[in-house]
Amino acid sequence: MLYDEKSLRDTATTYGQAHLFRFWEMLNEAGRQELLSNLAQVDFPLMQRLIDTWVENEPSLERFKQIDPVPVINLDAPDGDAAWQAGEEALRAGKVGIFLVAGGQGTRLGYAGPKGTYPVAPITGRSFFQYHADKIYRLQECYQCVLPWYIMVSETNEEATKHYFEENNYFDLSPDNIIFLKQRMMPCVDTNGKFLLQSPSALAMNPNGHGGCIPAMVENGVLDDARKRGVEYLSYFQVDNWAIKVADPRLIGYHVLHQAQMSSKNHRKNTPREAVGVHCICDGEYRVIEYSELDIYPQLLETDAAGHVKYYAGNPAIHVISVDFVQDIYDHFDKFPWHRAFKKIPYVDESGKLIRPETPNGYKFETFVFDALRFIQHEPVAVEIERDGEYTPTKQFEGDNSVMAARKSMNRFWAKWLEKSGVAVPRDEAGECMVNLEISPRFALTEGEFLAKSEDKNWKVDGDFALDNTGNIIIVS
Repeated sequence: MLYDEKSLRDTATTYGQAHLFRFWEMLNEAGRQELLSNLAQVDFPLMQRLIDTWVENEPSLERFKQIDPVPVINLDAPDGDAAWQAGEEALRAGKVGIFLVAGGQGTRLGYAGPKGTYPVAPITGRSFFQYHADKIYRLQECYQCVLPWYIMVSETNEEATKHYFEENNYFDLSPDNIIFLKQRMMPCVDTNGKFLLQSPSALAMNPNGHGGCIPAMVENGVLDDARKRGVEYLSYFQVDNWAIKVADPRLIGYHVLHQAQMSSKNHRKNTPREAVGVHCICDGEYRVIEYSELDIYPQLLETDAAGHVKYYAGNPAIHVISVDFVQDIYDHFDKFPWHRAFKKIPYVDESGKLIRPETPNGYKFETFVFDALRFIQHEPVAVEIERDGEYTPTKQFEGDNSVMAARKSMNRFWAKWLEKSGVAVPRDEAGECMVNLEISPRFALTEGEFLAKSEDKNWKVDGDFALDNTGNIIIVS
């Protein structure tokens, strides 16, 4: 596709970004088309609004008169069985789709490739994508349904992600039910509001955040596809959580019973400063306050007499969103909040030399999906979860929220299953599992299913132990 140079040059000039053409004369035709293609993606009026709001003027922070803990549906809630049944009915009726945010790279894991392809499992090398795919496969078997899988990628990893699925035969799922969509990119700007170039022919850009799933669903035909299939609810999660229950009947059921627009899972924060957002009610409106803003609202750091965090509803980024609500948010997306991050952004200077700054030099703009909660018209549906077997985010290789922590959580989680089935698991003096454990989600999704299938097995764990899709021990040479 050829782009109109004059039109795009005029637009850039009108919005004070004429400098983007400073290298035009030195570019070949491919470079010129790359630059024009980048510019054609830009929503210039939106960018000007963000620059006016976040760069030209420092916006005042929100202040709330009253902040209350969000009412949480606890693990032992008396209507849990009814919610589970309602969720199972929705699954059997084909009313559920899967929406996965997978636009990131594995850079912080020390890995060159899309984060979803990272081999997080210590024995088999099963990737995040494969864990999610295996769970979808088993759920479709259990409920005799089709779970369409919508995967939001970014410009940086789209091609590699699609290739990974192709070379793995879509993990035995139907390619017709796996739909890739690409989120928008946003130009990065310097402290004067000028767009940065990452090369003479390309803008420095970043994905528009996980809140970008809202326009991406509408503009890429996801909502149309979902409606044609009879899908009413989308199970939303992010790629770097191996433990996710990809379509949890419990959460889906509460969403259905409450006729909700958007429902969320919550985990109990370990400490007041744990690096997760906090679900709460601010002046009567549902909000998630980011952990970076905790000092602005000191009451969110309070503990009770027993030392427990009062505002404990941490945000694991797991939701169920009604299809109609996505459309409604999109129709009013001009009111959706944006966020700014001050970052170190590589750029080319006026001579065309690539500069890698040692300190933050510019702004990235993004949206967060949890901000959609402020627009709901119903009572909050916030459902408590346990961490092991549900939430193990993986942001780096070691430390908190890491690959090593994820693998320890696998061992803790599956050790309980094995020990309940009568299999001894080696533990150290502190009670920690001393071996690596893996159980394929295709063999068992739940502890109950595992116990039922393990009755006639004679397993012995005397080293690393993994079970394949049919419950056979995997021999690793």
